[in-house]
Amino acid sequence: MELTWISIIILICSGIIVGFINTLAGGGTVISLSVFMFFGLPPLIANGTNRIAIAFQNITAVAYFQKNKFIDWRKVLQLVVPLILGSLTGAAIAGFISNRLFQYIFAGMVILFGISMLINPNRYLHEKPDLVNRKVSPIQHLMFFLLGVYGGFVHVGIGYLLLAVLVLVNGYDLLKANVLKNVFVLCYIPFSLFIYALQGNVCWSFGLVHAIGNVIGAWLAARLAIKKGAPFIRYIVLILIVIVILQLIGVITPKSFKI
Repeated sequence: MELTWISIIILICSGIIVGFINTLAGGGTVISLSVFMFFGLPPLIANGTNRIAIAFQNITAVAYFQKNKFIDWRKVLQLVVPLILGSLTGAAIAGFISNRLFQYIFAGMVILFGISMLINPNRYLHEKPDLVNRKVSPIQHLMFFLLGVYGGFVHVGIGYLLLAVLVLVNGYDLLKANVLKNVFVLCYIPFSLFIYALQGNVCWSFGLVHAIGNVIGAWLAARLAIKKGAPFIRYIVLILIVIVILQLIGVITPKSFKI
């Protein structure tokens, strides 16, 4: 597949949207995959190629958050190893396991996450120091390993799952949870990208061009997140959850993004 000026413009413009969505919440990957497949990349290669843009997107967001001293590196170091191990496992088995089971798990998690944000929104807006400072348990390590498996295998919607765990289990408000979400994705995505590349399932030209847009979108989203805070992120997440649910029930499909 060769790049043309039309495909370059589409990749960059869609990347801006994806980078913005992924940095603030998650779910933008469905747009990336749809665009890649529109240009002829097989689903597995589209899934691997997308990880290039995700890596650059999260480098941008994490650099901005670190500049503003929003990252709790202590917690990152405690949880990143099982996440990476899970990511390697998920990427390695991507060709052997059906996506349907993960789709059901993802659907259930997203719907429950959305309901909890509506029923008790304050839990997402205020940090809980007792949970934040609590010692990391083996259960949390297992949860992050499973999150890594999902991220390494599918990645679509991993942002919502990470946000839910970081808020409900680890006690962060939605702003700090969102910051850590970007850090964790950055930590594991290069490893899964490496596995996909070894398997020959990465198209570097398309991924690098798409990454230009992702970087722009991530930079804009990171600025807005810090400026507007947790309430703003909550509204964005709720809107995107509605879109994800519409995707899951078939109202919005990959064809909706074809140009």
